[in-house]
Amino acid sequence: MLDLFPSRDAGPFRRRQKRARGARIPVTVVTGFLGAGKTTLVRRFLETSEGRGTAVIINEYGAIGIDDALVRGSTDEVTLLGNGCLCCNSRSDLQVALRRLVAEREHGTLPRFERIVIETSGLADPGPILQTFSSDRALGGEFFVEVAVAVVDVVGGLDTLEWSAEARKQVILADRLIVTKTDLVEHASVERLSERLRALNPRAAIATAIAGKLDPRCLIEAASPPAAPAEPHSGFVAEAEHSDGILSFAWTDDVPIAWSAFARMLETLIALRGSDLLRVKGFLNVVGCRGPVLVQVVQHLAHPPVELASWPGEDRTSRLVFITRNIPESQVRNLLAAVRDLAAG
Repeated sequence: MLDLFPSRDAGPFRRRQKRARGARIPVTVVTGFLGAGKTTLVRRFLETSEGRGTAVIINEYGAIGIDDALVRGSTDEVTLLGNGCLCCNSRSDLQVALRRLVAEREHGTLPRFERIVIETSGLADPGPILQTFSSDRALGGEFFVEVAVAVVDVVGGLDTLEWSAEARKQVILADRLIVTKTDLVEHASVERLSERLRALNPRAAIATAIAGKLDPRCLIEAASPPAAPAEPHSGFVAEAEHSDGILSFAWTDDVPIAWSAFARMLETLIALRGSDLLRVKGFLNVVGCRGPVLVQVVQHLAHPPVELASWPGEDRTSRLVFITRNIPESQVRNLLAAVRDLAAG
């Protein structure tokens, strides 16, 4: 690789550091495929002493923000970059968000924060995000990327790595890899996934998180990499575009829904097309519940529904974001409508 700045003060992204790191704001980039557990990890981090004074930028793939509503109660500042991913949208959105955070902090309209966490869309290529900090000299003077983390769930992660170019690139470009949902599988499954991760990125340290519980230092400190492999490892990745057939659509409903009808629809969808149901996440206004019911599905794995204490705002509309592979929106809507009609009958 061409070393543009071979001097000793060259940064990790091939540009000189003109200011001491202590004078700049550290940034943690959290990537990981759909349903890997990024939001849970960030929420847990914000609850720790190390997570205090953290501003969060969340990028979601879909027209409706769900993750920002879940995180918003844990920090004083959450910025949502919605309806796409940072590798596909103009990176100016990220640049504007970063500069706004700093400007409002300096003017006293935001509480003092000392760190920024960027949670990317599950379909995001982290390369352009990291490149933003190296190519924009103004941002490079204000911020530096402390650590890039890739979250991989052990339940579906191995299969996802086989077919998804995005998931592989997230792993390859990470400084640290975090394996989640290890409590749901046998130890042998964890070992198989770890072997695959080490093959993709032999320099990244691997940590384990259960229900988002993790040493918070994993999100604020760059890991000491394992010993370098005998063969040179190339950081170049040719796969950059989204895999074919990935769709995102939102379902909303102003009328409270009966849980039994929705559950039957979801069970049917999982049974028929579970492997192509990449992610379902959102809030439901369920008959008989005071707070919203949080629904999360990743392929064949449906997390137990959870009734939250209160709605994140005044809006009581049911809203779900579906991210699928070759499952049109019309099919999902028709299935839900059919099950509702049957239940009513």
